[in-house]
Amino acid sequence: MPITFTPEFFYPDRAADQAALQQLLQAQPYIRVYDELAGQLRELVKVQHPARRLSEAESAAAVEAHLNGVPQDQYGVWVFYPWTAKLVHLLGKEEFIALRTSRNMHKITAAERDVLQEKKIGVIGLSVGQTIALTLAMERVCGELRLADFDDVELTNMNRLRTTVDNLGMPKVIVAAREIAEIDPYIQVKVYLDGATEANLDDFLTGGGKLDVLVEECDGIDVKILSRQKARKHRIPVVMDTNDRGMLDIERFDLDPEYPLLHGLIPPIEDLGMLKHLSNEEKIPILGPMAGMADMSPRMKYSLGEIGKTITTWPQLASSVMLGGALVTDTCRRILLDQLKSSGRYYVDFDQLIQ
Repeated sequence: MPITFTPEFFYPDRAADQAALQQLLQAQPYIRVYDELAGQLRELVKVQHPARRLSEAESAAAVEAHLNGVPQDQYGVWVFYPWTAKLVHLLGKEEFIALRTSRNMHKITAAERDVLQEKKIGVIGLSVGQTIALTLAMERVCGELRLADFDDVELTNMNRLRTTVDNLGMPKVIVAAREIAEIDPYIQVKVYLDGATEANLDDFLTGGGKLDVLVEECDGIDVKILSRQKARKHRIPVVMDTNDRGMLDIERFDLDPEYPLLHGLIPPIEDLGMLKHLSNEEKIPILGPMAGMADMSPRMKYSLGEIGKTITTWPQLASSVMLGGALVTDTCRRILLDQLKSSGRYYVDFDQLIQ
């Protein structure tokens, strides 16, 4: 049985939806109902009158005028989250987006918000990528997110993956998709439970419309290279964060389809299949330049030598992952708004900046 991550919408002005909602509530009497529409409407009229502070009476009158005779329980939309058995009363899509993004103004203008709403971003790798996906959703840098990861949440992930212990064993993409829906049910989310593979990458990149940006945060060297080969073919820019020394990687294949993979730092690879079977030592000539090993922090360099000895994989810290979410989100927004045109590798290194 598929795992649910998409909320259900019930529009009170549609008779069929009203009947379906009543049937749902009767069939599942344990559903918890959250109706804070009145507060949303007060906020909405407040931001529509920014030049003066409305009195309580003026606010109530403005809300009544806005409703224009429609009862509050018949206004907006009811959104049901099956995985939590919660039913939430929200503003309709346009008003919800306008209100939720109102405190972005004028760092992101209304015109820019509308441009971003039409954009599609794909994220491969939902450990580090989870924070990126959530930050993209919170800032509403796109209207569609595609998420790919084959792995489940493990306790060791929870040093930097934002989730709760009841999600242990749950696919990472489902955890991320559900949280995005709970932040903003109007963002379209598509999940790839098998991760990014040779079989599905073309669909991930172009199915239902070509991605505007690919964010690559997976562990597999073969997928890192294959995803870039295909992104270059489809002229999709690639952004990557390595969460060590705040390293950010940008490859503008949209502007230059001949741009070398990973800035030409890696050796030519004819057979991607052989990358799956390399030992840690054999990966170093490829992984080293790819991850910027020469410029890694001393503790990360030391840790790589300890893999298979005192640790099982490379370390990642929540603070670095959160920084990566900010760096990638800011970069994606600027790319999508045509405010950034460069390719390159950049560092936001706290050890260097703050001494």
